[in-house]
Amino acid sequence: MPYTVPAVPADPCAPAPLRHAVQNRLDALAERHKVPGAQLVLDDGTETVSLHTGIADAATGAPFTADTAVALGSLTKPYTAALVLLLVDDGDLDLDEPVADHLPELRGLPEVAIRHLLSHTGGLPTGPDSDTSSATTGARYLTSLCTPAQALFPPGTDFSYSNAGYVAAGRLVEEITGMPWHEAVRVLLLDPLGTSAAFVGDSTATRPWAAGHAVNTATGRVRPVGQNLAPLEAPAGALMASAADLAALGNALIGRSQALPPSVAKEMLRPEDRARPGALADGWGLGIAHYRQGDDLWCGHDGNAQGTSCHLRVDPTSGVVVSFTGNAGGATALWRELAADLAELAGVRVPAGPVPAGERGRPVRLPECWGTYRNGGADYRVTEGPDGSPVLSIDGDLALPLVCYADLSYDLVDPGTGRREPGGRFHRDPATGRIERVQVSGRTARRTDDG
Repeated sequence: MPYTVPAVPADPCAPAPLRHAVQNRLDALAERHKVPGAQLVLDDGTETVSLHTGIADAATGAPFTADTAVALGSLTKPYTAALVLLLVDDGDLDLDEPVADHLPELRGLPEVAIRHLLSHTGGLPTGPDSDTSSATTGARYLTSLCTPAQALFPPGTDFSYSNAGYVAAGRLVEEITGMPWHEAVRVLLLDPLGTSAAFVGDSTATRPWAAGHAVNTATGRVRPVGQNLAPLEAPAGALMASAADLAALGNALIGRSQALPPSVAKEMLRPEDRARPGALADGWGLGIAHYRQGDDLWCGHDGNAQGTSCHLRVDPTSGVVVSFTGNAGGATALWRELAADLAELAGVRVPAGPVPAGERGRPVRLPECWGTYRNGGADYRVTEGPDGSPVLSIDGDLALPLVCYADLSYDLVDPGTGRREPGGRFHRDPATGRIERVQVSGRTARRTDDG
């Protein structure tokens, strides 16, 4: 039976001027950032604004509706975390038991607990790219990565964003439930949330979905791009959903629906000690990032796939839920502008990212940071630039200038504009005082030499 797009009612509780103002801003920003289509949901528990704009596919002209599913990328991870916590809530797992008790592929790292997987504090490397992983199994993938030689730090002592950790979390779900991850997430979570299942790479899906898009910077032309995700990485990034679906998850996290037991939602939102994600967020829970906005602590997650950008923010105190999806790489910049504009348009201050570090003093020269660092198969090389300041290159890509500070944090500098963005931080070994690790956009790499 063909999929029928459900009727989306108007927002009777949301004042028309508010809907019109936000819609006009969404339309204008989508055009400015060359984003073919986008969705936004703003829900405070009494009023709901649900908006969309544009087209789902530049090649076909298919409309972008309120129900169009978008590749969530890493926003899949909160769903996988919720699955694991549902099994914990049922007594099938314990958060603090070793993962190796259930997955022999982690027997080389017996101190890594389930909690560490969900909070990115296990010291696991990021994992190889999807092309490299496409021809192997989840068990072989984890066996090759989860070794003492590749561990970044002792479990529970630091933070490094890791797809491998969520591949392991998905394997846990499969081992305990006896179901493939796709089936488990549909039966145990998506169905209770009222979300129609859709996955990257599923050619049988009948739900309308959006293509990702890239922009040719020379011509300004927008073209569709395919998704590239190895099947074993599904628990880390395979879900497709709408902004309304993300809002349903947000409402479950703050207890406005019964899709998640209160104990599960509470565990997801609780900050984890030693989870210091740096440029990604202000803190981390189990599958959920934390963002500070004044005195408020918002929760959520960001996700990017090929040519998509998706975001969820929840304020547990006020009950405000904001979700956004866009089907082009430029949708990240659109989201940041729109989140800032919601303060004026809707009276809601939504944190698009972590709080800026603020005044960290004058930049310092830090030659002791020069060297090569590694995370899995990725090499991070910090060397001396033409002006004597450090520059960072990843796997030999274009080197970006760094501005370092006395607290070992640093900014990345855009070579074209000179604009500084928080990049991460270096870490000293507490025993020797030597810089041993660098964190780049939430991913930690361990020093391998001084060259």
